[in-house]
Amino acid sequence: MVLEKLGDAMTGVVRKITAAALVDKKLVKEIVKDIQRALLGADVNVKLVMELSKRIEERALAEKPKTASPKEHTVRIVYSELVNLLGTQASFKAEKGRTLLVGLQGSGKTTSTVKLARFYKKMGLRPFIIAADTHRPAAYEQIVQLAEPLNISVYGDPKNKDPVSIIKQGLAQAGKADIIILDTAGRHKSERELFDEMQEISKVYKPDEKLLIIDSTIGQQAGAQAKAFQDAIDITGVILTKLDGSARGGGALSAVAETKAPIKFIGTGEKAGDFEIFDPNRFISRLIGMGDLATLMEKAKETMSEEKAKDVLKGEFTLHDLRDQVDALSKMGPLGNVMKMIPGMGAMNLPKGETEVTEQKMKKFKIIMDSMTKEEMQSPKIINSSRTKRIARGSGTIPEEVKELLKYYSMMKKALKRFKKGALKRGMPKDLAKMMGGLR
Repeated sequence: MVLEKLGDAMTGVVRKITAAALVDKKLVKEIVKDIQRALLGADVNVKLVMELSKRIEERALAEKPKTASPKEHTVRIVYSELVNLLGTQASFKAEKGRTLLVGLQGSGKTTSTVKLARFYKKMGLRPFIIAADTHRPAAYEQIVQLAEPLNISVYGDPKNKDPVSIIKQGLAQAGKADIIILDTAGRHKSERELFDEMQEISKVYKPDEKLLIIDSTIGQQAGAQAKAFQDAIDITGVILTKLDGSARGGGALSAVAETKAPIKFIGTGEKAGDFEIFDPNRFISRLIGMGDLATLMEKAKETMSEEKAKDVLKGEFTLHDLRDQVDALSKMGPLGNVMKMIPGMGAMNLPKGETEVTEQKMKKFKIIMDSMTKEEMQSPKIINSSRTKRIARGSGTIPEEVKELLKYYSMMKKALKRFKKGALKRGMPKDLAKMMGGLR
């Protein structure tokens, strides 16, 4: 989960509001303190935190809701102020053209290059990568290794140390590619020579997009990096990487937003598919436990037909359907991450052990399901103790693993049924999800 600790803390804030008997001055001051602790723990700038918490407190105590209840109105204030903290949504269109990627060494630039190419390919464009990092050893080999399994074409020449020459040859090799992505050497904001090279590359390449890759683990220093690169080549957007495991991700997000450099994409994991358009509304909605149905549908459509995606997300599936879709579901990510996108499910705080289903377990689940009868696959509730033992023997597993599969299936079905109902658990007003959807 992106910014998991911050997400848990902010979900706790929402839960405290919705569980309260009434919204009064005492409650408002309590949630403001909780928000301050959560944001400071995520490395958000102290001044920004104080300004935001002051606005939340003032609005929650002064504004009188006309249509929503006081609880809904207070959650709405917290939501909107957190969205404002992360800036406005960057404009994005899947257009043909040339994209230049720049960034410091170790920021995840090469990995992001391939992720971006895959992203465009999923949108129906033909990507082509030019590997022009001539400073880092084996940079070309790494990008080829990542791109080949995805059938993404790459041009590079590890023997050539002139990036301008590589770019010119790469452009000639690109052919009918719709989107050309140029990976350059990493640099430091104090290395004037490398910045001069970057400016020269930009003049030769003539990019339509100039994206800066920033490692979110650096926290508030991300703002200084964004400004340095913006001053040098007038970047058009930022890609923040490593948000999945960074306790300082909140600092990076807010610091970049403060520079007015638009955050266009975020990296949320190590896999090629752990990459998404940054939308502050969706991001905050997921963070506070309100779900992110738009992203969930997008991920589902990536791995299955639109019709089947709708059926699966409605919870209309049996064990037999799960067997057919288990590969697709695993590509969507761990169950815990999927549940964070379903309204209300992010607030359930299920134990990690119950939601983290690894690819290895998914493979074992398929073997177990292959040992079931058609009747059992269609109606799992008939699987009793003796059936469980028989299935375990037939699949070369133990009864506990069969039970684990049934528990996973039951949990997934329950989660997706909550999506269908749209109601939020544990005191959350039923129409709050609809209200939050209207904010986007």
